[in-house]
Amino acid sequence: QAQLVESGGGSVQSGGSLRLSCPVSYYTRRAYCLAWFRQREGRKREGVAAVDSQGHTSYADSVKGRFTISQDNAKDTLYLQMDTLDTDDTATYYCAATPPCTYDLKTPVELYKYDTWGRGTQVTVSS
Repeated sequence: QAQLVESGGGSVQSGGSLRLSCPVSYYTRRAYCLAWFRQREGRKREGVAAVDSQGHTSYADSVKGRFTISQDNAKDTLYLQMDTLDTDDTATYYCAATPPCTYDLKTPVELYKYDTWGRGTQVTVSS
């Protein structure tokens, strides 16, 4: 089982953008579902966005229209493009994988139990 290692976090001003990355080729070859979660200070971890092996996606209501989950053409890397960032997006962001599943736009990101996690990357948004 391959490690998940997030990168791309950092500090940005409100309204700015960041793109997170996570190498996932081991999991895409096995048709796993992939997701981004985040944990804000004092809150439980929450699902942000997810994608299944067919490319179907799901997003948390709080990020719809601002965040985009995607993969490169070779499906080696998972991305989370975050635009119009707000101070409330400040959190540690985690890349996660789970055995094959199915998403559509109405499926909650957290419907499935994710069992493989990265260590997280910090995103800090200042006003």
